[in-house]
Amino acid sequence: MKPLSQLPLAAARSIRVVLTDIDDTVTTEGLLTAKAYGALEALHHAGFIVIPVTGRPAGWCDHIARMWPVDAVVGENGAFYFRYDRERKTMQQHFWASPEELRRNRTRLDAIEKEVLAAVPGSALASDQAYRLADLAIDFCEDVPALPETEVDRIVSIFEKAGAQAKVSSIHVNGWFGDYNKLSMAKTLLADVFGMGWEQAKNAVIYAGDSPNDEPMFEAFPLSVGVANIHAFAHRLKHKPAYITDGHSGDGFAELADLLLKTKTA
Repeated sequence: MKPLSQLPLAAARSIRVVLTDIDDTVTTEGLLTAKAYGALEALHHAGFIVIPVTGRPAGWCDHIARMWPVDAVVGENGAFYFRYDRERKTMQQHFWASPEELRRNRTRLDAIEKEVLAAVPGSALASDQAYRLADLAIDFCEDVPALPETEVDRIVSIFEKAGAQAKVSSIHVNGWFGDYNKLSMAKTLLADVFGMGWEQAKNAVIYAGDSPNDEPMFEAFPLSVGVANIHAFAHRLKHKPAYITDGHSGDGFAELADLLLKTKTA
Protein backbone atom coordinates (compact mmCIF):
# COMPACT_ATOMS: atom_id res chain seq x y z
CA MET A 1 0.00 0.00 0.00
CA LYS A 2 1.55 3.26 -1.15
CA PRO A 3 0.97 6.58 0.63
CA LEU A 4 -1.98 8.43 -0.88
CA SER A 5 0.36 11.32 -1.60
CA GLN A 6 1.96 9.13 -4.29
CA LEU A 7 -1.25 8.88 -6.32
CA PRO A 8 -0.26 10.25 -9.75
CA LEU A 9 -1.86 13.56 -10.66
CA ALA A 10 -3.00 12.23 -14.04
CA ALA A 11 -4.81 9.34 -12.34
CA ALA A 12 -6.41 11.65 -9.80
CA ARG A 13 -7.64 13.94 -12.57
CA SER A 14 -9.34 11.00 -14.32
CA ILE A 15 -11.58 10.27 -11.32
CA ARG A 16 -15.28 11.06 -11.75
CA VAL A 17 -16.80 8.72 -9.17
CA VAL A 18 -16.05 8.32 -5.46
CA LEU A 19 -17.30 5.07 -3.97
CA THR A 20 -16.83 4.73 -0.23
CA ASP A 21 -17.55 2.48 2.67
CA ILE A 22 -19.19 4.24 5.64
CA ASP A 23 -18.33 2.64 9.00
CA ASP A 24 -14.82 3.61 10.14
CA THR A 25 -14.11 5.00 6.67
CA VAL A 26 -16.40 8.04 6.65
CA THR A 27 -17.39 7.70 10.31
CA THR A 28 -14.97 7.79 13.22
CA GLU A 29 -15.65 5.56 16.22
CA GLY A 30 -19.32 5.51 15.36
CA LEU A 31 -19.69 9.24 14.75
CA LEU A 32 -20.19 11.14 11.51
CA THR A 33 -17.97 14.16 12.05
CA ALA A 34 -18.54 17.55 10.51
CA LYS A 35 -15.19 17.21 8.75
CA ALA A 36 -16.11 13.93 7.05
CA TYR A 37 -19.64 15.01 6.16
CA GLY A 38 -18.23 18.26 4.81
CA ALA A 39 -15.85 16.23 2.65
CA LEU A 40 -18.80 14.32 1.15
CA GLU A 41 -20.63 17.56 0.49
CA ALA A 42 -17.60 19.27 -1.04
CA LEU A 43 -17.04 16.34 -3.42
CA HIS A 44 -20.71 16.34 -4.41
CA HIS A 45 -20.77 20.10 -5.03
CA ALA A 46 -17.57 19.84 -7.08
CA GLY A 47 -19.30 17.51 -9.52
CA PHE A 48 -18.02 14.11 -8.40
CA ILE A 49 -20.53 11.26 -8.36
CA VAL A 50 -20.52 10.21 -4.70
CA ILE A 51 -21.86 6.79 -3.71
CA PRO A 52 -21.58 5.13 -0.29
CA VAL A 53 -21.21 1.35 -0.59
CA THR A 54 -22.01 -0.06 2.82
CA GLY A 55 -23.07 -3.04 4.86
CA ARG A 56 -25.64 -0.91 6.66
CA PRO A 57 -29.36 -1.71 6.38
CA ALA A 58 -32.08 -0.71 3.98
CA GLY A 59 -33.73 1.57 6.52
CA TRP A 60 -30.53 3.55 6.96
CA CYS A 61 -29.88 3.60 3.21
CA ASP A 62 -33.27 5.15 2.49
CA HIS A 63 -32.30 7.99 4.83
CA ILE A 64 -28.81 8.30 3.33
CA ALA A 65 -30.11 8.42 -0.26
CA ARG A 66 -32.64 11.10 0.67
CA MET A 67 -30.71 13.33 3.06
CA TRP A 68 -26.97 12.99 2.48
CA PRO A 69 -25.11 14.85 -0.31
CA VAL A 70 -24.75 11.67 -2.37
CA ASP A 71 -25.95 10.44 -5.76
CA ALA A 72 -27.00 6.92 -4.69
CA VAL A 73 -26.19 4.26 -2.10
CA VAL A 74 -25.42 0.55 -2.24
CA GLY A 75 -26.52 -1.24 0.94
CA GLU A 76 -26.39 -4.51 2.84
CA ASN A 77 -23.12 -5.44 1.11
CA GLY A 78 -24.62 -5.32 -2.37
CA ALA A 79 -28.19 -6.53 -1.81
CA PHE A 80 -29.60 -3.37 -3.43
CA TYR A 81 -29.06 0.18 -4.54
CA PHE A 82 -31.26 3.17 -3.77
CA ARG A 83 -31.23 6.45 -5.68
CA TYR A 84 -33.42 9.40 -4.79
CA ASP A 85 -34.63 11.63 -7.62
CA ARG A 86 -34.95 15.02 -5.97
CA GLU A 87 -36.81 16.61 -8.87
CA ARG A 88 -39.44 13.89 -9.12
CA LYS A 89 -39.36 13.13 -5.38
CA THR A 90 -39.19 9.41 -6.00
CA MET A 91 -36.90 6.66 -4.70
CA GLN A 92 -35.48 4.30 -7.30
CA GLN A 93 -34.80 0.87 -5.77
CA HIS A 94 -33.07 -2.12 -7.34
CA PHE A 95 -32.70 -5.44 -5.46
CA TRP A 96 -30.53 -8.39 -6.37
CA ALA A 97 -33.15 -10.90 -5.15
CA SER A 98 -36.88 -11.12 -5.78
CA PRO A 99 -39.34 -10.56 -2.91
CA GLU A 100 -39.98 -14.31 -2.76
CA GLU A 101 -36.26 -15.06 -2.60
CA LEU A 102 -35.88 -12.53 0.20
CA ARG A 103 -38.65 -14.26 2.18
CA ARG A 104 -37.10 -17.71 1.73
CA ASN A 105 -33.66 -16.42 2.63
CA ARG A 106 -34.96 -14.76 5.79
CA THR A 107 -36.20 -18.12 7.10
CA ARG A 108 -32.74 -19.62 6.57
CA LEU A 109 -31.03 -16.61 8.15
CA ASP A 110 -33.29 -16.84 11.21
CA ALA A 111 -31.97 -20.38 11.80
CA ILE A 112 -28.37 -19.18 11.47
CA GLU A 113 -29.06 -16.37 13.94
CA LYS A 114 -30.17 -18.87 16.59
CA GLU A 115 -27.13 -21.07 16.01
CA VAL A 116 -24.63 -18.19 16.17
CA LEU A 117 -26.04 -16.66 19.34
CA ALA A 118 -26.05 -20.07 21.04
CA ALA A 119 -22.57 -21.06 19.89
CA VAL A 120 -20.68 -17.78 20.30
CA PRO A 121 -21.11 -16.24 23.77
CA GLY A 122 -20.80 -12.46 23.72
CA SER A 123 -22.05 -12.08 20.18
CA ALA A 124 -25.34 -10.28 19.60
CA LEU A 125 -27.81 -9.44 16.91
CA ALA A 126 -26.76 -6.09 15.44
CA SER A 127 -28.82 -3.19 16.75
CA ASP A 128 -29.74 -2.23 13.19
CA GLN A 129 -31.04 -5.70 12.24
CA ALA A 130 -34.67 -4.57 12.42
CA TYR A 131 -34.05 -2.31 9.42
CA ARG A 132 -32.48 -5.02 7.21
CA LEU A 133 -34.17 -6.73 4.27
CA ALA A 134 -31.62 -9.16 2.85
CA ASP A 135 -28.91 -10.07 5.35
CA LEU A 136 -28.13 -10.99 8.94
CA ALA A 137 -25.70 -8.84 10.92
CA ILE A 138 -23.97 -10.21 14.00
CA ASP A 139 -22.35 -7.66 16.28
CA PHE A 140 -18.86 -8.49 17.53
CA CYS A 141 -17.74 -5.07 18.75
CA GLU A 142 -20.16 -2.22 17.98
CA ASP A 143 -22.48 -2.47 21.00
CA VAL A 144 -20.83 -5.42 22.76
CA PRO A 145 -17.35 -5.91 24.24
CA ALA A 146 -15.00 -6.80 21.40
CA LEU A 147 -14.77 -10.53 20.70
CA PRO A 148 -11.42 -12.18 19.95
CA GLU A 149 -10.64 -12.84 16.32
CA THR A 150 -11.08 -16.59 16.80
CA GLU A 151 -14.72 -16.01 17.74
CA VAL A 152 -15.25 -13.74 14.74
CA ASP A 153 -13.91 -16.54 12.55
CA ARG A 154 -16.28 -18.94 14.31
CA ILE A 155 -19.25 -16.76 13.35
CA VAL A 156 -18.06 -16.71 9.74
CA SER A 157 -17.74 -20.50 9.71
CA ILE A 158 -21.33 -20.97 10.92
CA PHE A 159 -22.62 -18.83 8.05
CA GLU A 160 -20.47 -20.64 5.51
CA LYS A 161 -21.45 -24.08 6.83
CA ALA A 162 -25.06 -23.16 6.08
CA GLY A 163 -24.16 -22.17 2.51
CA ALA A 164 -24.29 -18.42 3.10
CA GLN A 165 -21.76 -15.79 2.20
CA ALA A 166 -20.14 -14.03 5.15
CA LYS A 167 -18.05 -10.87 5.27
CA VAL A 168 -16.31 -9.22 8.20
CA SER A 169 -16.64 -5.46 8.58
CA SER A 170 -15.07 -3.34 11.29
CA ILE A 171 -18.05 -4.00 13.59
CA HIS A 172 -20.22 -6.86 12.26
CA VAL A 173 -20.15 -10.19 10.51
CA ASN A 174 -22.72 -9.90 7.73
CA GLY A 175 -24.13 -13.00 6.10
CA TRP A 176 -26.54 -13.52 3.21
CA PHE A 177 -27.71 -15.94 0.55
CA GLY A 178 -27.05 -14.85 -3.02
CA ASP A 179 -24.21 -14.51 -5.47
CA TYR A 180 -23.54 -10.82 -4.94
CA ASN A 181 -21.29 -8.47 -3.01
CA LYS A 182 -20.45 -4.77 -2.89
CA LEU A 183 -18.70 -4.93 -6.26
CA SER A 184 -21.44 -6.65 -8.25
CA MET A 185 -24.11 -4.16 -7.18
CA ALA A 186 -21.78 -1.19 -7.62
CA LYS A 187 -21.17 -2.33 -11.21
CA THR A 188 -24.93 -2.68 -11.76
CA LEU A 189 -25.59 0.79 -10.38
CA LEU A 190 -22.86 2.45 -12.42
CA ALA A 191 -24.16 0.84 -15.62
CA ASP A 192 -27.90 1.26 -14.98
CA VAL A 193 -27.96 4.80 -13.64
CA PHE A 194 -24.78 6.48 -14.84
CA GLY A 195 -24.19 4.65 -18.12
CA MET A 196 -20.69 3.65 -17.07
CA GLY A 197 -19.39 0.29 -18.30
CA TRP A 198 -16.67 -1.62 -16.52
CA GLU A 199 -13.80 -0.58 -18.78
CA GLN A 200 -14.66 3.08 -18.24
CA ALA A 201 -15.25 2.61 -14.52
CA LYS A 202 -11.83 1.07 -13.89
CA ASN A 203 -10.16 4.39 -14.68
CA ALA A 204 -12.86 6.80 -13.50
CA VAL A 205 -13.70 5.36 -10.06
CA ILE A 206 -11.83 5.49 -6.77
CA TYR A 207 -12.92 3.36 -3.81
CA ALA A 208 -12.23 4.02 -0.12
CA GLY A 209 -12.62 1.40 2.61
CA ASP A 210 -11.21 -0.02 5.80
CA SER A 211 -12.03 -3.72 6.31
CA PRO A 212 -12.31 -7.22 4.78
CA ASN A 213 -15.79 -6.70 3.33
CA ASP A 214 -14.19 -4.06 1.08
CA GLU A 215 -11.78 -6.58 -0.42
CA PRO A 216 -13.74 -7.22 -3.66
CA MET A 217 -13.55 -3.48 -4.31
CA PHE A 218 -9.85 -3.27 -3.50
CA GLU A 219 -9.18 -6.13 -5.91
CA ALA A 220 -11.30 -4.74 -8.74
CA PHE A 221 -10.46 -1.04 -8.78
CA PRO A 222 -6.88 -0.02 -9.61
CA LEU A 223 -7.56 3.24 -7.77
CA SER A 224 -8.44 2.03 -4.28
CA VAL A 225 -7.64 3.62 -0.94
CA GLY A 226 -7.58 2.33 2.59
CA VAL A 227 -7.89 4.70 5.52
CA ALA A 228 -5.07 4.23 8.00
CA ASN A 229 -7.03 1.98 10.38
CA ILE A 230 -7.04 -0.71 7.71
CA HIS A 231 -3.71 -1.81 9.19
CA ALA A 232 -5.73 -3.64 11.88
CA PHE A 233 -7.18 -5.93 9.19
CA ALA A 234 -4.24 -6.13 6.79
CA HIS A 235 -3.44 -9.72 7.80
CA ARG A 236 -6.96 -10.78 6.73
CA LEU A 237 -6.69 -9.24 3.25
CA LYS A 238 -5.39 -11.10 0.22
CA HIS A 239 -6.10 -8.01 -1.86
CA LYS A 240 -5.09 -4.75 -0.23
CA PRO A 241 -5.89 -1.24 -1.46
CA ALA A 242 -3.36 0.40 -3.74
CA TYR A 243 -3.00 3.47 -1.51
CA ILE A 244 -3.38 4.34 2.16
CA THR A 245 -4.11 7.60 3.93
CA ASP A 246 -2.20 9.08 6.84
CA GLY A 247 -5.44 9.83 8.66
CA HIS A 248 -7.68 7.32 10.38
CA SER A 249 -11.35 6.83 9.57
CA GLY A 250 -13.17 10.08 8.74
CA ASP A 251 -9.92 12.07 8.82
CA GLY A 252 -8.52 9.72 6.19
CA PHE A 253 -11.59 10.11 4.01
CA ALA A 254 -11.32 13.90 4.31
CA GLU A 255 -7.66 13.58 3.27
CA LEU A 256 -8.72 11.73 0.11
CA ALA A 257 -11.43 14.28 -0.63
CA ASP A 258 -8.99 17.14 -0.23
CA LEU A 259 -6.58 15.56 -2.70
CA LEU A 260 -9.33 15.05 -5.27
CA LEU A 261 -10.68 18.56 -4.87
CA LYS A 262 -7.21 20.02 -5.38
CA THR A 263 -7.01 18.28 -8.77
CA LYS A 264 -9.90 20.48 -9.90
CA THR A 265 -7.65 23.53 -9.62
CA ALA A 266 -4.21 21.99 -10.19
